[in-house]
Amino acid sequence: MLFVPDETRKRFRTEEAMMRTRAALKRVGLRPTRQRIVLGGLIFREEHRHFTADDLHRETIATGTRLSLATVYNTLNQFAEAGFVRRVCIEGGRTYFDTDTANHQHFYVEAEDRIIDIPAGRISLGMLPEPPEGYVIDKVDILLRLVRLEPEKQAPRGYGSACRDEPERRGLRDGNLK
Repeated sequence: MLFVPDETRKRFRTEEAMMRTRAALKRVGLRPTRQRIVLGGLIFREEHRHFTADDLHRETIATGTRLSLATVYNTLNQFAEAGFVRRVCIEGGRTYFDTDTANHQHFYVEAEDRIIDIPAGRISLGMLPEPPEGYVIDKVDILLRLVRLEPEKQAPRGYGSACRDEPERRGLRDGNLK
């Protein structure tokens, strides 16, 4: 059996994600600039993940890529508008980006500054209010804030990936970046 080092596998996944990003950008009418392709390669090389613009900026620096934080923010906002990632707003302007663009909700662990997916179907909503005339409800965002009872316990089984310290586990999906 052939042994492929983790770094080599990661590089191949990044290159594949960059090719998918280039094609997806063209499909939605965004020019496939070097910056967009590099950031798409980093974001979508693995499976599902949550991250902030600062997290992604640190990743670009670690790979030796020189991009300004403003470029990272601008590109992430363009990706969100194109439907490649989903914004998850916490408070005070703090925004996470989620590669899972399907409708789902999140836990927020304040002490660890991370978000965790709540699997679809785990939240039941009662009756929603009627929106004002001329409006429709587009989506419902729910963020449940958590505090740990015991610091050494891990996230409960059956709940989605945590955002920062857990390996990313999801690639380009939902038709936009396949």
